[in-house]
Amino acid sequence: MKALVTGASSGIGRDIARVLVSRGWDVILVARRADKLMDIKKELGKHARCVKCDVSHIEECKKLHEVLHNDDEIQMLVNCAGFGKCGKFTDIPLEEELRMIDTNVTAVHILTKLFLQDFVKRNRGYILNVASVAGFFSGPLMATYYATKNYVVSLTGAVSEELKRSNSRVKISAFCPGPVDTEFNKVANVSFSSAPISSKAAAEQAIDGLMGGKLYIVPTVKMKCLKFVKRLLPDKLITHFCYGFQKRKKH
Repeated sequence: MKALVTGASSGIGRDIARVLVSRGWDVILVARRADKLMDIKKELGKHARCVKCDVSHIEECKKLHEVLHNDDEIQMLVNCAGFGKCGKFTDIPLEEELRMIDTNVTAVHILTKLFLQDFVKRNRGYILNVASVAGFFSGPLMATYYATKNYVVSLTGAVSEELKRSNSRVKISAFCPGPVDTEFNKVANVSFSSAPISSKAAAEQAIDGLMGGKLYIVPTVKMKCLKFVKRLLPDKLITHFCYGFQKRKKH
């Protein structure tokens, strides 16, 4: 069995690769930083193959699928590549936001569609889309990032229902963590206002949830409570609270 993992050079993606190898999978590690990929390749040895690919480019996503789609041993896709940026919507450079949308949304859409078509034909496979608990809210001061994760959560839920209605054995899940101890906060220019969970713990819960058939995998009681609160309060009030939360996080 093989799993294709994007964003595998660091953070949750790297630890998901480690967890999968520990559970008997071989992994195809995908990222744009070849040097970082080789570091994890050395650790995982013969169970890992590296593919340098910048998924923020549409043609590179298509090429990735073209090269790999005939490999029948690929039974899992993990869409983990992604990043965020904190700041007022009017202040963040447009080019940075467009690259964020291409990475967090367009790449996830393309790879999910293309590999899902392969999995459906074989009537087996797993897809894990790494989203965020942010995907259930609107997020002032991280407006674009929250919106991209809303897309991932919504897409995953809709595709899951389609698979269920067609009695497919293919499973799809969205992993929706809160703060995780990775380089995300450095890239996004934020500091966490609550203690993050470790990347290793996040990876283990993500894979456990996927294999257990959970649609939305939300680690920690605190994050589950946040998701539940959305059912109780008006969206406008929640967005007001989110602004204060994001303002405390920003450097």
